[in-house]
Amino acid sequence: MSDELIIRNLRVSIEGKEILKGVNLTLPKGEVHAIMGPNGTGKSTLAYTLMGHPAYEVTDGEVIFKGQNILELEPDERSRLGIFLAFQYPVAIPGVTVANFLRTAVNARRRAQNPEDKGIPIPEFRKLLKAKMELLKVDPSFAGRYLNDGFSGGEKKRAEILQMAVLQPEIAILDETDSGLDIDALRIVAEGVNALRGENLGVLVITHYQRILNYIRPDVVHVMMDGRIVETGDADLALHLEEHGYDWVREKVDNGTPA
Repeated sequence: MSDELIIRNLRVSIEGKEILKGVNLTLPKGEVHAIMGPNGTGKSTLAYTLMGHPAYEVTDGEVIFKGQNILELEPDERSRLGIFLAFQYPVAIPGVTVANFLRTAVNARRRAQNPEDKGIPIPEFRKLLKAKMELLKVDPSFAGRYLNDGFSGGEKKRAEILQMAVLQPEIAILDETDSGLDIDALRIVAEGVNALRGENLGVLVITHYQRILNYIRPDVVHVMMDGRIVETGDADLALHLEEHGYDWVREKVDNGTPA
């Protein structure tokens, strides 16, 4: 059984308008792939579709992971299968601490695998959370704060990376994680992602700008335009886009010669 995330001819519409027009992409575990492209090309639509947002209607194609077409699964089932989405705009949950939220999430995943599981013991969870916070250089006081309530942009994104560290997904989708971050916050978040990357994790970084890729160096870069992947290359492709923009890609697409 392959641990790759395989997207084949994915077509998606919202309110009757087609956004994704046949996306093909394979993300193996152990690699970091980036999707770049101008605003409105379908990057975030892809992220939300992969996690099962109900507003997006899949009209064709399939997404295979661990031998299953995840498009047939509910969002929580996709999560339990090992897929994680870091949102562009994380939601605040006043009254729920970061620690309680994470322990609840861990227990939900454990009970999905074994209904008789009574949940992770508190001492074991504390040890797990402490280890992940030390790995990501997160202040211990962070655990007692209400999730995203009054958080800065950088703190919200750091909380997302901490969730990823605790839940240990096999495929992580980062939807414009660099949005609204200053350089210091961006570096902190990127260091967290780099601390977690390895052979058991595939990462899909969705971004509009090249700057996050200065810190999270991708193995593969894809360019999305008009709802399709139209160009694929190594990390140097992102640098080329930063220097020359997207016009040269549009020209190739218009001439019918994308990669």
